[in-house]
Formats: sequence, C-alpha cells, structure tokens
Amino acid sequence: MTPITSLAGRTLAVFGLGGSGLATALALQAGGARPIVWDDSAAKVEEARGRGLDAQPLDKLDWSGIAALVLSPGVPLTHPEPHWTAKLARSHGVEIVGDIELFARERRAVAPEAPFIAITGTNGKSTTTALIAHLFAAAGRDVQLGGNIGTAILSLEPPSPARVHVIECSSFQIDLAPTIDPSVAVLLNVTEDHLDRHGTMEAYAAIKARLAAGARTAIVGVDDDWTRAIADRLESEGHRVVRISVLRRLPDGVYAEGETIVRAKGGVPEPVASLAGIGSLRGAHNAQNACAAFAAASAAGLSPAEIQAGMASFPGLAHRMQQVGRRGPVLFVNDSKATNADAAAKALASFDTMFWIAGGKPKTGGIAALEGFFPKIVKAYLIGAATEEFAATLEGKVPFVRAGTIANAVELAAADAGASGLAEPVVLLSPACASFDQFRNFEERGKAFEAAVKAVVGEE
Repeated sequence: MTPITSLAGRTLAVFGLGGSGLATALALQAGGARPIVWDDSAAKVEEARGRGLDAQPLDKLDWSGIAALVLSPGVPLTHPEPHWTAKLARSHGVEIVGDIELFARERRAVAPEAPFIAITGTNGKSTTTALIAHLFAAAGRDVQLGGNIGTAILSLEPPSPARVHVIECSSFQIDLAPTIDPSVAVLLNVTEDHLDRHGTMEAYAAIKARLAAGARTAIVGVDDDWTRAIADRLESEGHRVVRISVLRRLPDGVYAEGETIVRAKGGVPEPVASLAGIGSLRGAHNAQNACAAFAAASAAGLSPAEIQAGMASFPGLAHRMQQVGRRGPVLFVNDSKATNADAAAKALASFDTMFWIAGGKPKTGGIAALEGFFPKIVKAYLIGAATEEFAATLEGKVPFVRAGTIANAVELAAADAGASGLAEPVVLLSPACASFDQFRNFEERGKAFEAAVKAVVGEE
C-alpha cells in the first residue's frame, strides 16, 4: 500500500468503492486522512464499513470541510453528464481528483526523484506497460506494475528512488489527475474511442496529451495525425520529446525497420535491439510497443543490452497474441482479447498461414473489413452466434466449418494444421467478436481455448 501521508489530517469524500476506490480510501486512512466513502452498491458500502471505513451518504455531508472528492475512474466526470457527486463537489468549490493524482502528489511530497513511468494510448498500452515493467524486473530492479492494467496504484508499494513505478493510465484516470508529472510518459497513439465520456476527439486527444505534457521525458508515437500534432506542439513548447514510429524512418527518435529497433540522432541511425524470434512481440503493433518500451526504459536508465535481454524473455499478456502451446510444428495462439475486427486484424497481419477460430457475439460490420487477410487463412472454424453471418462473408473466399464450440474448433483446427505439411501452421483464436454469447468475458473464453489446447497437446 501507498499511504497518502501528504493529506494527513484532512477530510476527503470518496465515491466508488470498486477495487481502486476501496484501495484509495484505505490508503488515505493509513496516511492519517479521514476518508468518508460511499457507493451506489449497498454491498460495497457494507464491505467498506467492514474494513473500518466511515461510510455515509455524500449528499448529506457538510462540504465546507471537504478537501477533495476522489472519484473512481468509472464514474462520469463530464459526459454524458457529470455524476451527481461531481456536480455537488463543484457547487461547493471542492476539487475532484482520482487515485493517480493522489499518488502523484504523494510522490512529489516524499520522493520526487522516484522513477515513475506512465503509459497511455488508445491501443497497445497494456502490452507496453507490461513490457516496460518486465524489462526492469529482468534487469533486477524493484518494479511496481499497476494502474489501468489491473492493480490499483495505491495498492502498490510507496514511491522511493530505488523503486520504479510503471503505471498504465486510461483517459478516465488522466482526466482525474490534473497535476500528473511522471518522469517518463508514453503516448502511443490516439484513435476514436470513449467519445461518450469525453464528448469530442479534440477533448479526448487533449486529455491524452496532458500526460505527456507533464512528464520530464515524453515518448510519443507519430504514426497518426493526433499524436504527430501533439509531439510537434510539445516540442515547440520546450518539452523533451522522443518520437517513435513503425511507419517511417526518423532523423531523431526510435523506429522499427523490419524486426530491428533503430535509435537515430541527428540523422545517424543506430540499431539497438532486435525482435527476431520473439513470438510475444510479433506484428507491427507490437513493434510500436517495443519501440516505446525501448525509449522509455532507456530514458529511465536501462542499457540497450539490458533491454534486449528483457525483450527476449517477455512472455506477453494473457489473451493477447499469447503463445499457449505447440504440437509438432503447430503453434497455438490465444488472442481472445480481439473482440472486434480491427483488433483481429493485428493478429491476422502477424502470421503467414493460419487456421482461424472466429466468432462469438458479433459486432457491427462483422469481418468484411478483414477480407485482405483471407488469402492467408487456410481454413476458418466458426463458433457462437456469429457463425452464419461470418459464413456468409467467407463463402467462396475461405474454406470454413461450423465448429460450434471452442473445444471442437481447436480439435478440428489442430488436426487440419498438423496434416497440412506447412512449416509452422498457426491455430489462432482471434474471434473478432464479443464473448457474451458463450462466456462471461474474453478472459473466460481465452481460458477455454487454453484448456482445449492443453487437451490436444496432451494427446502426443
């Protein structure tokens, strides 16, 4: 836990008692503050009371004595309209913050030189965050991994000069962190997302840019118009910016050329790392993640040799292009996180010959946008509610079978791939669909795939 000592003796309102909200309240209490907590869920309120917290309706408080309202990032701050607690706080002139902001303030108060690497972007931020943390762990450093990736930031050990915090930040979290100031920030990309919470693309991009603007060193992808403009603006304002790209050579920055990561300065390129043979970092999207991780780790003190060694041992994230087994030459890859066609495209672009398991609860547009990858698909195995829609799209273009379930699809695909005679056939689960027709979430779907692969591989 990171006790919030910088607010000792103050009273704060906390709304939202999920994982991060409860951790925030306990961290405030441990640091000597008085959190008054509430949630729309009666069960969560009772859980908080059972942990010794003061739970009472926030609309009954005397707000004149409240130092701040701490909101859970899942609670709307501005759109589609501010939550009632946000309206109440603003009406009393009380600032509204989140747990990332509390961490940033505590770090400034107790260990301002503590390494703090914060990562954001519309796509790729979880893999990049996990990769950066792995690089430091592999180099023998004390590293704390958390934020939007799963572990609440205030559940982590406190900041110290010898401890590296690697934190994934969503736009919701950044919106609640007005003074966030990481030593290194990574902004991977900005594409349309979360407009229901931010209103416009301009507002969404500005929130992402705020993370980079507060950093000592800003690592910024320049492969989309939004981030390219952000990098140019930050540099013109005097910020230290390191650009990254997988689409073009940069005179200054870090870019990928095939499987080689290149660092350039003053127009002079220097190969600094290789992704050859690293299955967990296949594909152009992972090359961008690796470039960002290299730039961030370098800025925070790791050597190219340490970074290369760490990349070689990176296992990848569960359910994201995760290699889960082999049977002879056949490689089984779990990409259950691919819940739409755009996400599935990244996996389909990463392999040459695939036996593709797809389907689930379909998204608008289906898989028509993936037609350019159809020549690489030897056969498709359709599951779930999308079966007939996907069959109509594939008809005459890709051989397919209605497999029904993941277990049946894996058995059929493994047999076909093993008999194909190909050098490295890939059985790929990249559903391009939500999971909710057969599973509670994509994690459960991915675990079902892994179990089916284990059953097949165990037959050898």
